[in-house]
Amino acid sequence: MSSVHLRKSVLTGARRVVVKLGTQLLSQDDGRIDRRYLRCMARQVVDLRSRRMQVTLVVSGAVGEGCKELALTQRPRDVAELQAVAAVGQPRLMVHMHEAFAAFGVTSAQVLLTRGDFDDRIRFLNIRNCLRRLHRFGCVPIINENDAVAVEELEAMRLGENDLLAAMICNSLRADALILLTVVEGLLDQQGHCVELVEDIGQAVTMVRQERSAAGKGGMVTKLEAARLVTGAGEMAVIAHGRRQNVLLRLFDGEPLGTLFVPSGRKMASRSRWIGLTKRPTGTVTVDSGAAQALRGQGRSLLAIGITEVNGRFERGDLILLRDARGQEIGRGLTNYEAGELAQIMGKRSNQFASILGHPAFTEVVHRDNMVISR
Repeated sequence: MSSVHLRKSVLTGARRVVVKLGTQLLSQDDGRIDRRYLRCMARQVVDLRSRRMQVTLVVSGAVGEGCKELALTQRPRDVAELQAVAAVGQPRLMVHMHEAFAAFGVTSAQVLLTRGDFDDRIRFLNIRNCLRRLHRFGCVPIINENDAVAVEELEAMRLGENDLLAAMICNSLRADALILLTVVEGLLDQQGHCVELVEDIGQAVTMVRQERSAAGKGGMVTKLEAARLVTGAGEMAVIAHGRRQNVLLRLFDGEPLGTLFVPSGRKMASRSRWIGLTKRPTGTVTVDSGAAQALRGQGRSLLAIGITEVNGRFERGDLILLRDARGQEIGRGLTNYEAGELAQIMGKRSNQFASILGHPAFTEVVHRDNMVISR
């Protein structure tokens, strides 16, 4: 199937979408929020809603707006200062967003999230339920990373300009598409030409130029990682230039704008998306070749007898990575044992567990129902 036909078949049928707007898109040359651009994007979102599409927005720009409000010429490096600047900029950003949608008679809603909100299963479900209810009320949810409290993300810059946040929201809602709007045409090859279609994100990573914008925290690497999280769950992703006229409407009309990332062949259930693509692992176990084959090819649970090494500090119920002897990831799963116990029983048979640990024990280290195998 050609790129054009594929776009028309997958994008024109989308009903739930997540759109991420980058910092540079929202900003004028002086760093202030571009209110005219916001109104243009609001109009496009309203038009998509008239097509019976649910649109959830993820936006950046709180720190940048706070810097301008406080007359700071450079983005602070100190975590406490970043938090303070974000606290100043966040309400300013949302005032502009509210005004943009109010001009079309549409109510917007602010949702502030941190990475940790996605690690907890109950909070993960609460996010989804809240967003669904907002859509039922006819609101446009506008999501931003809660920089005022997200110490880890601000310090390590792990979310990368909200790209990964948008991907996790997409998987939480089981949205049909993630649209990452930025200030480049899409994924560029070594000659600077936009790649229209990507089926293998692993190969696409080799094309990336290691560069970041001055205003944002992310770059193409984090956008590709966001695309991987979404396509791995069976949905599509697009990276496109957000300043192209009516870019959202044209994308969902099937026009060949930006780079389309093709979904994988499997549609993952919500719980599998949380285990395999959202929750962060806190430890790693290495297994022998027999266990690796049983996990990959036979759909088995992980047993202690096949484990050769345990790394990390984790508790029962935490997510752990499963690796083979070569260090390649096999999958991820929720462990029935904490790290210290697992170190005692690895390589042992299940009928030995009770005597070793001094209490009744699970047969499986990770049950198949609590595991997602990597593809």
